[in-house]
Amino acid sequence: MDNPTPIESDSALTESNVIPAEPGEDTQKISLRTYLFEILQTLILAAVMYVMIDAVIARVRVENISMLPTLHPGEFLLVNKLAYKISPMSRGDIVIFHHDEKEDYIKRLIGLPGDTIEVGDGKVSVNQQVLTEPYIAAPPSYNGVWQVPAGSVFVLGDNRNSSSDSHSWGFVSLEKLIGKALVVYWPLQNAQFLTHPNIVSAASSEGP
Repeated sequence: MDNPTPIESDSALTESNVIPAEPGEDTQKISLRTYLFEILQTLILAAVMYVMIDAVIARVRVENISMLPTLHPGEFLLVNKLAYKISPMSRGDIVIFHHDEKEDYIKRLIGLPGDTIEVGDGKVSVNQQVLTEPYIAAPPSYNGVWQVPAGSVFVLGDNRNSSSDSHSWGFVSLEKLIGKALVVYWPLQNAQFLTHPNIVSAASSEGP
């Protein structure tokens, strides 16, 4: 007797003939909403980070030769705007400040409130201590004595004889300070950290 031919069960037929369902319109809408929400989250996060960074860091372009040879025209700097809100100023810092309503200047901080600055014979002294300044372009050719008042600082350009600074127009109010220069970041071949030198070994006890 011939063996009966096997017959597939109904369940097998059902499984083999199942056709995947197309995604419904509701599912597509949910996926689109999720995608748009993620984009919105990313944009909000980017905006918050930008505001936070902008509140702490300023980007400044060097425009003139007054800080040669340390800084060159066309270089871009990052400036810490919170530096003097959380830590004291130091002689030798490179600072950015509002010179007037239209211009910001970049200079080196030489004298703190209460300091006596004297320039003569090509040397700069703070409280009778001669500064060690390997960063200047040339010794200053001018002379003078200045007493830094409370609430102000005395600044000079590293290019001493080609700089408009405190020796010609006076002191900088602390309220006008924007911050401390941290680094040159552009152009890349000029990139460097702007660490301040210890220009006065014996600081005034009157200054911060």
